[in-house]
Amino acid sequence: MTEHEQKSGIVRTLIDNSFLLIAGAVGALIWANMASPIPTGSDDSSAPPETSYTRFVDFDLTSLWSAHEDDHSGDDTQTTASPNATEQTDAAEETGEEKHGGHHGLTIHFVINDILMALFFAIAAKEVWESLLPGGALSNPRKAATPLLATVGGIAGPALVYVVGCYFTGTQDIFGKGWAVPCATDIAFSYLIARMIFGVGHPAIAFLLLLAIADDAAGLMILAVFYPQAPLQYYWFLLTAGAMALAFFLRTAKVHSHWVYLLGPGILCWYSFYQANIHAALGLVPIIPFLPHAHTDLGMFAKAEKNREDTLNEFEHFWKTPVEFFLGLFGLANAGVVMSSLGTGTWLVLGGLLLGKPLGITAMTLFAEKGLKLQKPAGMDYRHVVTLGMVAGIGFTVALFVSVAAFTQAGPVQDSVKMGALLSFAAAPLAILIAKMLGVRPEPRASVNPQMDTEAG
Repeated sequence: MTEHEQKSGIVRTLIDNSFLLIAGAVGALIWANMASPIPTGSDDSSAPPETSYTRFVDFDLTSLWSAHEDDHSGDDTQTTASPNATEQTDAAEETGEEKHGGHHGLTIHFVINDILMALFFAIAAKEVWESLLPGGALSNPRKAATPLLATVGGIAGPALVYVVGCYFTGTQDIFGKGWAVPCATDIAFSYLIARMIFGVGHPAIAFLLLLAIADDAAGLMILAVFYPQAPLQYYWFLLTAGAMALAFFLRTAKVHSHWVYLLGPGILCWYSFYQANIHAALGLVPIIPFLPHAHTDLGMFAKAEKNREDTLNEFEHFWKTPVEFFLGLFGLANAGVVMSSLGTGTWLVLGGLLLGKPLGITAMTLFAEKGLKLQKPAGMDYRHVVTLGMVAGIGFTVALFVSVAAFTQAGPVQDSVKMGALLSFAAAPLAILIAKMLGVRPEPRASVNPQMDTEAG
């Protein structure tokens, strides 16, 4: 192997293991904590101070061309804002109303969170959909029953710990709507840590991936149902249905290119979600099942998936690397919280992830085995279940996203919850420590099932 190939391999490994996301998050943390407040002349002491970081995140891209137009408009065409417009703006700010529709502003934050992240959730939806196909992790209800019940525990446990924490701290009115933040499991980072602990051949890996896939599916539904951006506008779902029908027509017409589905029904579906006040980042999810796809699933991260050329895999192959860069931008635009933001929201989220996750997953696995007489995968005992439960406590990406969806107003409340999502990386060293204490050893590479080769890259 040449030096160039070796360097390329290292870069590829870093990209595939979401290190761009970590780099973006670390960069945001450093920037936010080093940036000095910018004087704004505002008398509102309750508003968070503006810094170079917040100015970057909130930068309205339309100003790039509107400013150019203003330069040629002349002083005689300039008008002052009407008193009514000013009053409406003030009222919206007082009630915390989110700007939307034509008044949203094409900010950097909006472009990243609502447009670019739509491709991230589309790839997540692709994994969920394929797992339902023959050979997929969710295709056999009997085999999937125990991990699915563990998933229920991995959602209910964190939510319960979070809600109970809100009750005992008397912060239900402030933090109550963030109950779903600790319910998330970050597939990429959890998978990476699980491979280090169990080895790629251990059945706990497949158990975790199945759990994480089901958790992704639940997370998509939770975002859509519990975190609308404003009161739902149901009539826009007619356009959603129309986009799905168009995608179905394209598939029956044997249209192969994923670009046709993305630029046609994809954009229509995204726009319908945006106008309906469903989080627009979920806008591509409904069309994913309509893309032409293979009739079987080889498993998440399976190497053989690279050789498949159906439309759905073509979509993933093209967007996989760009999405990793989008995740880096997502980290940069969302993880910029000052270290002084540590507070009640941080401990509520960490309590849910580091305590509720392992307890919920372990309790429901025990219930499945003892109460419902279901079976754990061969080769797994409760040492592995407890360790796996802690690994699943890495919420990071989706937890950070839900933080922003649940608490739409920037400020101390949102930042303290974000900090909990960021610090969920603590689950990794805790899981390694628990594994060592319980005597869990990595499985030898030779024991990998050739039909379930899940090594990424």
